[in-house]
Amino acid sequence: MKRLIPILLLMSLLSACGGSATTAPTPAPITAPAPTAASAPTAAPEPTAAPEPTAAPEPTAEPAASAYPVTIEHKYGETVIPAYPERIVTVGLTDHDALLALGVVPVATTEWFGGYPGSVWPWAQDKLNGTIPESLGDSSSTNFEKIALLKPDLILALYASIDEDTYNLLSQIAPTVVQPSDAIDYGMSWQDITRTVGKALAKETEAEALIAEVDAKFEQVRAEHPEFVGATAVMATPYEGIWVYGSQDLRGRFLQSLGMVMPEGLDEATGAMFGGNLSAERVDLLDTDVIIWLDVVPNEGPMAMPVYLQLPVHTEGREVFLDSYNDPLGGATSFVTVLSVPFLLDNLVPMLAAAIDGDPTTEVKHPLQQ
Repeated sequence: MKRLIPILLLMSLLSACGGSATTAPTPAPITAPAPTAASAPTAAPEPTAAPEPTAAPEPTAEPAASAYPVTIEHKYGETVIPAYPERIVTVGLTDHDALLALGVVPVATTEWFGGYPGSVWPWAQDKLNGTIPESLGDSSSTNFEKIALLKPDLILALYASIDEDTYNLLSQIAPTVVQPSDAIDYGMSWQDITRTVGKALAKETEAEALIAEVDAKFEQVRAEHPEFVGATAVMATPYEGIWVYGSQDLRGRFLQSLGMVMPEGLDEATGAMFGGNLSAERVDLLDTDVIIWLDVVPNEGPMAMPVYLQLPVHTEGREVFLDSYNDPLGGATSFVTVLSVPFLLDNLVPMLAAAIDGDPTTEVKHPLQQ
């Protein structure tokens, strides 16, 4: 009852102001991300012989009470989780994948895009065990009232853009964990999200095993495709012209994990954001060894720009085209989680290999649409 009273008071306050707060724009495939600090691309690793990936152990049962309390530091201070959380709500757009990978189904998730029940995409649906999380609504606002009614004992807002006022309100409902101070909004890596969720659940060993399993898959791909290592690559989408994703965006990090590098000058062109629009004078940055286009329309936008159509990346067929909204493979390029990355590696790598050969007669086949 002691906890219910402040929740009721909070709900009264929220009702008076509408019960939700508008959040910063999300980094959906055609929505501009929030401003962030850009950094230089990392050097591509040398190809090595990869070991066969080892299977991560199945998530263990609920940890012993002695594992708690758990303290997690983040950009607004630290959060103490007093006991194993039984009712977890995810405000972060992809946080639920890490929970599911560790054997926990959240009580509610935030809808980003795709429209799947519980906001759970096909690569993670086998982890639900018949339980569908409730929806908090779309990512345009934080539904404080609904979150309070769900009575969570932990709120995760890792792959998110949460200001301090929103954090303080959420923390009045339940312990709330946001990204660390060195992570940009919508820029926390899938590895760090998995580790943070693992710590919150007192399942750090299982989390590290999952990360190691996926990292081994990346290593295997680099060994099998030496043509990827050191090749320039970029992801782009036709948002307000041409929007490109920088080196600190999860899409850029995925390409770098394959051994590829961002084109020189990309982060300078995008400015203090993890992505940005290219001016007509910098369309040359798209002339990479391979480009992944999200949600382009034939003969429209970039596909109708003479300056782009003359670039070798186009004339030599070094392009991969994906649909974020109607194709799980396209959607996975925006999620980039511990569960979606293996799906990406299995299905996107053959397309990249076909595109990067520079032979325009090589068909870049979509493995799920043949």
